[in-house]
Amino acid sequence: MLQITKYLTAALLLATSVALKAGDKPVLTIYTYDAFAADWGPAPGIEEAFETDCDCDVQFVAADSSIGALRKIQLEGNQTKADIILGLDTNIAEAARETGLFTTHGASTGALALPTGDWSDPTFLPFDYSYFSFVYNKDNVAAPPTSFQALVDMPDDFKIVIQDPRSSTPGLGLLLWIQQAYGDNAQEIWQGLAGKIVTVTKGWSDSYGLFLKDEADMVLSYTTSPAYHLIAEKDSRFAAAPFDEGHYLQIEVAAIVKTSQNQELARSFMQFMLSDTVQDIIPTTNWVYPATKTAKGLPTGFESLHLPEKSLLIDGVTVEENRSNWIEQWKETLGQ
Repeated sequence: MLQITKYLTAALLLATSVALKAGDKPVLTIYTYDAFAADWGPAPGIEEAFETDCDCDVQFVAADSSIGALRKIQLEGNQTKADIILGLDTNIAEAARETGLFTTHGASTGALALPTGDWSDPTFLPFDYSYFSFVYNKDNVAAPPTSFQALVDMPDDFKIVIQDPRSSTPGLGLLLWIQQAYGDNAQEIWQGLAGKIVTVTKGWSDSYGLFLKDEADMVLSYTTSPAYHLIAEKDSRFAAAPFDEGHYLQIEVAAIVKTSQNQELARSFMQFMLSDTVQDIIPTTNWVYPATKTAKGLPTGFESLHLPEKSLLIDGVTVEENRSNWIEQWKETLGQ
């Protein structure tokens, strides 16, 4: 009996030792949006790759949107468990900066290859980009509109689904796209679009799901979205409608939370986001362009995507100065 007790005690001590050793691993907590953290998104591959070298535990926490992730950190304040927020874009980054919740990323940005050229922001680090567009099924829409005015002029039964600019970065992107293209006449475009909108969803995933169920003829998404259908599903029916006004550019960024207890680890992860390992994961999981040019290059199929000749982008400071007013005008026009 004494011998058995000794064995049990030894086994218990060993189990406790292993548990303590596993518990000693630092946990890097990353807040992001649902599509990024999904099983089919970039997060699983990035997590596995980083954990291979970091001797840490990477945990992605998903919100329904990146704006939702930012609000979660704001609500949690100094008590937040987040070390990093991932998935904001340049349109909302200035609002995030003004919270005072984020610190410098410390990453080398020399490898970045963005349509905007050099990058100098010390707080927000780009990791991918694409262009907003309306995606359609070629079997259902033979002659897609080629401008916002053409979309307004489509038959009354032609329907679209979009996202809310208050809760979704693509929704805000559409608002800015129309604002940049039409200026003082933007409200007229929204008035024309009002009758075409089936619904305004909180986030991108909901609206794209409705589109795939044929609840709408077109969905607000990205010029790169058809790559998913083409590469993953071997389905060439989907396309992004080229618009004469050009397309609004979205650059997604990450930032380190100032109160993070894992600053060194967080900075290592930020630099890792620009590695070929991560940048090669991005195109066929997030279905956008990587922020750098990797040795491997873009997957076959990306060359067939519509690449806008004209890209639109409003600087972050101007967006933040006017965002509330533009959203109020949008709400009044659509009755939201």
